[in-house]
Amino acid sequence: MQTVLFTLGLVLFLIGLLTGFAVGALKNPRMALSSHLEAVLNGMFLVLIGLLWPHLHLPHAWGVTAVVLIVYAAYTNWLATLLAAAWGAGRRLAPIAAADHEASAAKEWVVSFLLLSLAVAVIAGVVIVIAGL
Repeated sequence: MQTVLFTLGLVLFLIGLLTGFAVGALKNPRMALSSHLEAVLNGMFLVLIGLLWPHLHLPHAWGVTAVVLIVYAAYTNWLATLLAAAWGAGRRLAPIAAADHEASAAKEWVVSFLLLSLAVAVIAGVVIVIAGL
């Protein structure tokens, strides 16, 4: 599991670096910067969880659940903010980064769903990790 977390973390970190090149080309550059930062920081977070992994005492199923939840949240955070940047969405849950941009109701719903689902996932995953320490 540790190698999986290292690999997924470094891949997300790289995606974040590459996203930085697209910041000026997207509809909402401020949200694009958020996407870049989310990927870089969440990539490092996955590597950090990988470093903690040998110190966790969890049943296998709980460990897998924690990793799935945390990886889902990390990648979805990047995707949701990238979609919001490309679509000019995110006004409901990220009003500062969305600024004056507003997309169609369907696009706003997609971004809101992703942001809310990742919030629940990362909280649950981190609670499992804390319980395993």
